Amino acid sequence: MTGVEASEATFALPERPRAAGRQDWTAWPGYNAAGSGYRGYWYPVTWSNHITKNPKSYTICGEKLAIIRDAGKVYALHDRCPHRGVPLSEGDQQFPGTVSCPYHGWTYRLTDGKLAAVITDGPDSKICGKLNVQTYAVEERLGLVWVYIPIANEPAPSIDDQLPRELVENKGIVGGRIQPREGNWRFACENGFDEGHAKYLHRTALWRLFKPMPTWNITSIIPEGRWIYRVQEEVYWEADFPGVGTWTNKRWWKKKPDETQISQIGNVGAGLDVNPVIAAQNFPGFASLSMPGVLRIAYPKFIHYEFYVPVDEDNHKYVGLMVNFVSGAAKLGFYAKYLGAIRWLFHGQFSGQDAWMVEVTDAPPEKLYRPDVSLTTWRNLAEEEYAEKIAAAAEHTPKAPVRPTRERRTAAPRPAPVTDAQIPTGTSE
Repeated sequence: MTGVEASEATFALPERPRAAGRQDWTAWPGYNAAGSGYRGYWYPVTWSNHITKNPKSYTICGEKLAIIRDAGKVYALHDRCPHRGVPLSEGDQQFPGTVSCPYHGWTYRLTDGKLAAVITDGPDSKICGKLNVQTYAVEERLGLVWVYIPIANEPAPSIDDQLPRELVENKGIVGGRIQPREGNWRFACENGFDEGHAKYLHRTALWRLFKPMPTWNITSIIPEGRWIYRVQEEVYWEADFPGVGTWTNKRWWKKKPDETQISQIGNVGAGLDVNPVIAAQNFPGFASLSMPGVLRIAYPKFIHYEFYVPVDEDNHKYVGLMVNFVSGAAKLGFYAKYLGAIRWLFHGQFSGQDAWMVEVTDAPPEKLYRPDVSLTTWRNLAEEEYAEKIAAAAEHTPKAPVRPTRERRTAAPRPAPVTDAQIPTGTSE
């Protein structure tokens, strides 16, 4: 011992840095579970002219469909024959108003899915009328076939209640592209409404070759009706980043932006004449999103729509429509411009950059930043609206039949065993 007492050492643990952003989707359990999409909505499947008397197979929300046209009307049935599980889309039409399985000729009515005939069991087949395949509500709008995927047995609501209002109330001409794409539909939907990506990811797109894009924005998300809107509060065309330098999307060959105005019709729409139909909508912001994953981007001369159609957990269908509200000779001009350039530049290379990102996105986990308010607001909308839809559909869920309680039979009392004392004895004479 030296007689000198050592001072008591104190150790301060370093402060743990706060994790940036949100790391998982536990705040949105319904959204987290919707990998194969939301049931209870209308979905575009394919172009109307692609559906003929020969059935074709499609998958929506994990549901396999056989779609066929008969006497001008389109029908959709579950794509599986109950007999041995063969797809009805592999079959054909042997009788009007029906579709027949290619294996044994089990034939179903298109209107209600009832088994109407079994060709290999004869006209008196006893199984006819005893089973059916599920059918689905079908409509044709905007040159597309739409199918309603129910939650339970609820009747399909009017498709016009789900379509963007301006498409129901006004006549327009449509150019579009439908593509099967890899990646979950939620990544595609979030990419479309994402505040930050367009200004950076698409800076190399030919569609933007002569059009400048801001460097960054301050944006708010506001709800209106079924939609949420991105509203640009402040727009910055260039910025100085401490320690690294200045960054801008401006180039000498690009159109000079009007930096005195903020446009809510397209990123660079300030000062441009706007189509009267589009102007009349009074959209709060040029980018908007609604359930079950419908993006709307309003430009001065047209509106672009994207429908992200769930196929399964790993695949979706991209349906991109460009709608122009013109008439007369202007229609020819639009079609010439669309087929000659826009289809390839916008729905091709530009949209292909989005497809690339959707395919390689791997989330959650994730770290969100300020512009991702567009994503979290969308997830909140999806969570709230679908909870209401589930509650409404519950009224149509078939209840299990209540079987009467079977009365238990009471066993008859057995006679008491006979004892030796009860056996009469004979008397001897």
